[in-house]
Amino acid sequence: MNATQSTLSLKSVYIDFREITKARLAISVVFSSIAGYMLGINDLQSVGWITLLKLAVGGYCMVGASNAFNQVIEKDLDALMDRTKNRPVPAGRMSRGTAVVIASLLTIIGIVLLYTINPKTAMFGAISIFLYTSIYTPLKTMTSLSVFVGAFPGAIPFMLGWVAATGEFGIEAGTLFLIQFFWQFPHFWAIGWFLYEDYEKAGFFMLPTGKKDKGTAMQVILYTVWLILASLLPVFGYTGRLYITPIAAVVVFLLGLWMLFYAVQLYKLRTAKAARTLMLVSVSYITLLQLVYILDKFLR
Repeated sequence: MNATQSTLSLKSVYIDFREITKARLAISVVFSSIAGYMLGINDLQSVGWITLLKLAVGGYCMVGASNAFNQVIEKDLDALMDRTKNRPVPAGRMSRGTAVVIASLLTIIGIVLLYTINPKTAMFGAISIFLYTSIYTPLKTMTSLSVFVGAFPGAIPFMLGWVAATGEFGIEAGTLFLIQFFWQFPHFWAIGWFLYEDYEKAGFFMLPTGKKDKGTAMQVILYTVWLILASLLPVFGYTGRLYITPIAAVVVFLLGLWMLFYAVQLYKLRTAKAARTLMLVSVSYITLLQLVYILDKFLR
C-alpha cells in the first residue's frame, strides 16, 4: 500500500512539475535554441555535445522558471479561467512558497549552466526571465501592448542558440531574433482570439484592438507578411554567416504562404476554429522553418 502511495505521489509531483514549468512549451523553446546553435556552428564536427546539453537543460530551466514565476504572480487570475484553474498553484496542490522556491532554483541552475557556455548566453537568458515576469506578466491586465513586450523574451531562444555557439551577438543572431519576434504576433493573437472569453474572465488584454474584429485579423495578416519577409533575409547575403540558398528560400516562402493563407482565413471567417487552426499552423511553421534552415546549412 505504501509503495503504491509513493508511486502515486511521485507521479503527481512529476505532473505538477510539468505543469508549473509548462513542459511542452519549454521543450519547443529548447528546440528553437538548439536550432540556433546548429546554425551557429561551422560544421557537424564542431558540435559540442556537452555545450548542447547545457544549452538544452539551462534553456528548459530558464523557461520553466519564467512560467513558474508567472503562475505565482497570476495565481488568483488563473483560478478564474477554465484553461488554467487546474494548474498546481491555483488548484491548491502547490503553495505559492513552494512554487517560488522551484522558480528560484530553476533560475539559478539555468543561469549557471548558460554562464558555463559563455557570459552572453547567460545574460540573454536572465533578460528573458526579467522581461517575462517583471514586465510582460503585469502588463497583461493593463494593455494589449503586453503582447509586444512579451515578444522580446519570446524571440530570444532562436538567437540564444547562435550566441551559445559563437559567443557573439551580431547581424546573424539579430536576424534569428527578428524572425521569431514577428512570429510571436500572429501566434499569440490567434491564441488570444480563440481563448478570448476565458482571458476576459481574468481581465487580460491580448488582442491589439481589444476585440475579435477585422482590425485584429488585419494586424495578424500584416505581421505574418513581416514574418515572411524577415525569414527570407538570409537569402540576399546581407546577414553575415547566416545564409540560405535560393532553393531553401523558395521552401521558406511557401511555408510563409501556407501560414498567410490561414491568417487570411481568420480575417474572412473570424471564428474561434479559424484562430485555433492558425495557431496550430504557426507552431508547425516555425518548427519547419528552423528545420529547413538547418538542413540547408548542412546539405548544401
